[in-house]
Amino acid sequence: MGGSVTGVSAQGGHRPGTAGYRRLNWAMLMAGIAAFGMLYSTQPLLPQISSAFGVSATAAALTVSAGTGGLAVTVVAATWLGQRVGRVAVMRVGLVVAVLAQLTSTAMPTFELLLAARVVLGLALAGVVGVAMGHVGAEVHAVGIGRAMGLYVAGNSLGGVIGRLVTSGVSEFASWRVADAALGAIAAAATAAFVILLPASEQVPRRDQTERVRPDPRAWLRVDVWALAAIPFLLMGGFVGVYNFLTYRLMEPPFSLTPGLVGLVFLAYLAGTAASVLAGRSADRFGRPVSVLAALVLMGTGVLVTLSDRLSLVVTGLVIMTAGFFAAHAVASGWMPVVAGDLGPAASGLYVSGYYGGSSVLGAALGLAWSGGGWPATAWTVLALTGLAAGCVALVARRRLGA
Repeated sequence: MGGSVTGVSAQGGHRPGTAGYRRLNWAMLMAGIAAFGMLYSTQPLLPQISSAFGVSATAAALTVSAGTGGLAVTVVAATWLGQRVGRVAVMRVGLVVAVLAQLTSTAMPTFELLLAARVVLGLALAGVVGVAMGHVGAEVHAVGIGRAMGLYVAGNSLGGVIGRLVTSGVSEFASWRVADAALGAIAAAATAAFVILLPASEQVPRRDQTERVRPDPRAWLRVDVWALAAIPFLLMGGFVGVYNFLTYRLMEPPFSLTPGLVGLVFLAYLAGTAASVLAGRSADRFGRPVSVLAALVLMGTGVLVTLSDRLSLVVTGLVIMTAGFFAAHAVASGWMPVVAGDLGPAASGLYVSGYYGGSSVLGAALGLAWSGGGWPATAWTVLALTGLAAGCVALVARRRLGA
């Protein structure tokens, strides 16, 4: 009965070629575009926000960190909530609240209220980020899950690029408030499409289940688990910091680019898509430790290239660094369920918390390096973070071999 309408198979999940499968894919694509477009929408606007409120680069970067920080501290709770009351409800409410927070933030009269609105946005988006991939995995039949997951991840990347391009482009001829509101309108449209398209779920909320799988509390005490969680914290912090403060550098001499042109630099973000696929193949062939370390070498090389005063080399270095970061992230995220399998679903939650926690804490803290020593200090600090991540990889690999 339901299979004829939604395409839900008797063997479990939407199959490719069915109406339900197409609707789910389009809905999750819209969710990714809306969520990640809003999360990083202020990144190209940081110089204008600094000027409008009279705050430093480090303080302006808090508009990014407020959102990712709110997401980081609630993503595990959002995963739990999705199991208790239903993933569809949590995602729909999360996106709607996030859109309202995004639009409200553009009218905030003080910097402190702007940060508060961005925190609310991050808290709401945890309901999407913490639930979406698990929802796709649970609702799609095994034969179509690869394509479905790939489309959702593509939506994440596309949303990040669209958000940055829209805000930077509109700010070329309007204020940062108008630019961010324009992105909010696009996110609202994507959210409406998500709410309409997302098929009903056959999920049984956990409160109605008789069996529960409890994680092994001893896993929380293992050094390799925390070392692996530190990898996304260090790398994401450095990665976001580069994009945060490179905006300031490119608008100053010798580059003196306009906001619209600076926004085009964010197209380097797309390098991560191909790199993630190649990294997965590399991990299958050479193993995770070797693949992550190779990606870190690539990331570090890219950061070094950005030290040049030639725009072509700065952009090239940014592409290389972005590819290295996403390659490392693609492999490390798949490593966490293996290393911390005893934690159950909390393993992925720990990784995601580290990922967005690094964006929030280190992404803003790198402003101290920028303010104190300009781009050279910023780049060398990111290289130090990359080196620490390499040490964590070596520690996890050694502990796993000795297990």
